[in-house]
Amino acid sequence: MLDEICAEIKNYFWRNADDIVIGDFTISDGVISPPFDFNDCEYIRIVKSKKNDGVHKVSEMQLADESFHGAIWRMYPPMSFLALVQEISTWQATNGAADSVAMSPFNSESFGGHSYSKGGGSYARSSTVPTWQSVYASRLNRYRRLMEL
Repeated sequence: MLDEICAEIKNYFWRNADDIVIGDFTISDGVISPPFDFNDCEYIRIVKSKKNDGVHKVSEMQLADESFHGAIWRMYPPMSFLALVQEISTWQATNGAADSVAMSPFNSESFGGHSYSKGGGSYARSSTVPTWQSVYASRLNRYRRLMEL
């Protein structure tokens, strides 16, 4: 989910050009060669890999063996952002499934003599299903970048 949210806000939380290493890499038994200096970062982003593209938590990496020409980024997301990612992940787990009430495209239904209507929250629109992007847009705005590198 972290990778998806970073893509949505176009921000992978790199500090300077030295945090992005471009070149030829080999991953064997979970080890990146040439040796990559994680420089006290907790997260990295792998780009242009066929098997390992995306954001990885350094302490939990389980990388597939491969060789590729691409980039590895050191990431430094703030704790407040990581807390928001956790909140979004929880919301998505509860409301993101196709069978959840929140994902129903109907504002009201009636069947078998019973009926119900959904309340209108801040993201309720006439026929639009709420998504984590719409529900959390205002809180993600502070982390957005205009364009991705």
